[in-house]
Amino acid sequence: MKKEHINKIIIVAVIIGLIAAFKIFNLGDYLSLSYIKESQEKFQALYSENSIAVIAVYMAIYILVTSLSLPGAAIMTLAAGALFGLLIGTIVVSFASTIGATLACFAARFILRDWVQGKVGEKLKTINEGVEKEGAFYLFTLRLIPIFPFWLINLVMGLTRMPLKTFYWVSQVGMLAGTIVYVNAGKELGKIDSLSGILSPTLILSFVLLGLFPIITKKLLGLYKKRKEI
Repeated sequence: MKKEHINKIIIVAVIIGLIAAFKIFNLGDYLSLSYIKESQEKFQALYSENSIAVIAVYMAIYILVTSLSLPGAAIMTLAAGALFGLLIGTIVVSFASTIGATLACFAARFILRDWVQGKVGEKLKTINEGVEKEGAFYLFTLRLIPIFPFWLINLVMGLTRMPLKTFYWVSQVGMLAGTIVYVNAGKELGKIDSLSGILSPTLILSFVLLGLFPIITKKLLGLYKKRKEI
């Protein structure tokens, strides 16, 4: 058996083991809105005693949750606002979420890309063409529009040929607006009863328009250059 195949088996086994532990031990209960609200004062006391350690543990958990595509990232983002405040919370979440997303993208690429491209390469043709033509703009649009699930983008982009360094910086920039919205909402954690109330239809539409803006601008510039050449 090739070394690459052995490495894939090991990574898959580790991922399955971690996800199984998450389910078996009901660790998702600790990433619920009710638990975070109930434990807010305790977390704030820990943070005041040892800020660096709390931030380090928080980032490690956030990266693990997002890299495994487990539920709870949105709740943890709210918790960051309540615990760290807007500025520090945004910085911490921005880096943790992007690192986790990049690890998820890498895992999907390492484990699945060759197999998926071989099986359903034609069905991914549109996505591959979009990545090749629009590159960073394509991913930026997906990142900024909230209707596209975070984990799904990581998985799908892992099946493309986009360089991981491009995936990383575009994701960090593209997710920043949404991160700020959630972290800022987390500052008023006690008033939040559900996640649905954070993103209003107007705010979602604003994200959609903002996400489409770079691609629309690029298209218009392309048309302008063609007319100028004529």
